[in-house]
Amino acid sequence: MALTDEIKQQIQQGYRDVLAGKEIRARYGQRLMIAEIARYMGDITDNDGQRTSPPSTCVVEAGTGTGKTLAYLIAAIPVAKALGKTLVISTATVALQDQIVLKDLPDLRKHSKMDFNWTLAKGRGRYLCMSRLEARLHDEGNGDSDTMPLFLLDGPQGEEPGTRAFFEEMLASYGSREWDGDRDHWPEQIPDDVWRQVTTDHRQCTNRHCSYFDSCAFFDARKDLDDADIVVANHDLVLADLALGGGAILPEPENALFIFDEAHHLPDKALNHFAASVPLNSTRQWLKQLSQALTKMQPYLAPATQAAKTLDRISTASRDVDLVLARVYEEAEQNTGWEFNEERRTAQWRYPEGELPEALGELAGETRLATANLARHLGSLADELQGAFDERKAHEIDRDTAEAWFPVIGAFHSRSEEQLRLWTAWCEQTGNQQTNGETSPTEGSEQVEPQRTGYKSPAAARWAVKQRWDHAEDITLYSSPVLADNLLYARLWSRAYGSVLTSATLTALGRFDRLKARAGLPESSRYLVVPSSFKYGEMATVEVPAISVMPTDNAFTDELVTRLPDLWAGEKATLVLFTSRRQMQQVRDGLAPEYPDLIITQDDMAKGEVLRQHCKRVDEGRPSVLFGVASFAEGIDLPGKYLHHVVITRLPFSVPDDPIEASLAEWVTQRGGNPFMEITVPDASIKLVQAVGRLLRTEQDTGRVTILDRRIIARRYGQLLLDALPPFRRIIEY
Repeated sequence: MALTDEIKQQIQQGYRDVLAGKEIRARYGQRLMIAEIARYMGDITDNDGQRTSPPSTCVVEAGTGTGKTLAYLIAAIPVAKALGKTLVISTATVALQDQIVLKDLPDLRKHSKMDFNWTLAKGRGRYLCMSRLEARLHDEGNGDSDTMPLFLLDGPQGEEPGTRAFFEEMLASYGSREWDGDRDHWPEQIPDDVWRQVTTDHRQCTNRHCSYFDSCAFFDARKDLDDADIVVANHDLVLADLALGGGAILPEPENALFIFDEAHHLPDKALNHFAASVPLNSTRQWLKQLSQALTKMQPYLAPATQAAKTLDRISTASRDVDLVLARVYEEAEQNTGWEFNEERRTAQWRYPEGELPEALGELAGETRLATANLARHLGSLADELQGAFDERKAHEIDRDTAEAWFPVIGAFHSRSEEQLRLWTAWCEQTGNQQTNGETSPTEGSEQVEPQRTGYKSPAAARWAVKQRWDHAEDITLYSSPVLADNLLYARLWSRAYGSVLTSATLTALGRFDRLKARAGLPESSRYLVVPSSFKYGEMATVEVPAISVMPTDNAFTDELVTRLPDLWAGEKATLVLFTSRRQMQQVRDGLAPEYPDLIITQDDMAKGEVLRQHCKRVDEGRPSVLFGVASFAEGIDLPGKYLHHVVITRLPFSVPDDPIEASLAEWVTQRGGNPFMEITVPDASIKLVQAVGRLLRTEQDTGRVTILDRRIIARRYGQLLLDALPPFRRIIEY
């Protein structure tokens, strides 16, 4: 679809209207971003609504102060509407999601003449299940239950969340429409263990067969999705939808234009989503719960019926899984070179190149077969129970039994399938990994797993963790892709009508190579770095003071205790960033007695409260020093007087014991590369840019960044890291 004059006019007029309505001036970077996204979307060709041009993405790095949310909304909404596609905006954080839904979209509609509507999309697990709530109240009222106590009746007593009074209040609020059933809209935070008792997932939900279907909070919310021009989601929900085949929760990728804000999080989110784990002893405890549930269910099923026979098969399959898990545990415990960390009470073992010892590999194969058998029979029983909801057919199970037991069996079935993912991953061949690639499907052909000639992805990472508690221990087995490139290319980029990725940090060391590799971006993607409106050289300095101690020296913590007070002296608002929580606490302990009521660490209270206390001190004219680790290096916004000095104690290199990073390094080495320069330094560069980015949040801000890690000038790679920072005025002491 070429970008027509009419669409161009809509975009230009919309931008002019918003600038005038909000009394703000146009920003050069924002205009560039609008033009690039509009051109990209206009260049996509289609036939009968199906994309015919090769898969591609539009990648825009736009720093703080660009106004990127407004830019992509202004550009994408007219194009999406003209194409008849749904615009799906995906964020990494709830805060940005709320900002787009509650502020940015209403602002745009108010100040422009654009006509559009939007909805917020969340997964089923964020909504109340009336069937579960009713069962919860019914079972507690009886004082006994044949199904629920196994999972659900272990909540607190009294008037706290989880009591009968709490659930009755929930029912009354939902019945009177004071509450819409959305967990995030309940006035107080609901603990996870309480919320699990009244929500459901796709395996436990009976959909249209449920007696509460017409008043279901989740399906009420879903109705808005079908009619919305814009759907605001998050990366986790997009990935969950893709795992279900795409189009199960959100619009089908083929009918959507995606915008991924905070896109630098997407590859790691994808890895987390497609990772799998099984705690061996906990799973054996879970199998005991299954056995208890089967015993309680048996009287409700007439003998010799198909359901009763399936119940017996599940019981046998469950015992088979338990027996083989005991053997896996024994093998892993006795024949692994565990090195215990007594402080953490854990030990970790990574299998190099993903290769399992022969005995463990054979046991993994046995466990996969046994778990697949169990999952199959649980699925059959769930189908039997669901069939009982169809009143047009005679059935061996009565509806009351089906309604009581379907969620329980559905939960067991879901858990067994999660376990099967791990065993399947552990049984995949490591020497012949699937290739990733870039073929574009021709019209009328099936979309296949893309192929890139001569390109091999690394083998999956496999590792085990042994944990000890006071009265128990367990071994958890893990598997994870090392790169998300195949997953994202095959499930998203090759299918989506179009995709825009944006964030303040998408380049590493000035290049997009890291993102291309980790996200599997198509060859024909286009890239833009938007110039910032900030005059960095006038607004801030980056300083490297003369320190004789390197961060790798044992004396570095003591040096921090000595040097930090001089650095924050005379400052009203300082943020000190650490790479180690333990070191942060040691420095705090060393300084707190001498500086009472000055230092707040991010562990002292909830994140929001920490920031509130800090701002309150500054408002009262008192100095305040924040101590934080990784999450404070990226996720906080302290404009103006609330932050004038950022101190970076050491360069943010990754922890060397991360099994996924170690597997990636191993793969790079095998290919003749240098893992430190190809992985560690670019990763550190992104984290460093994010940390420095805490300082300047508006065009009026000023301040300074101090880096206490002399490696940034003493090592060859240091110059690369320094040059990747914004062009602050440099003050380096020698």
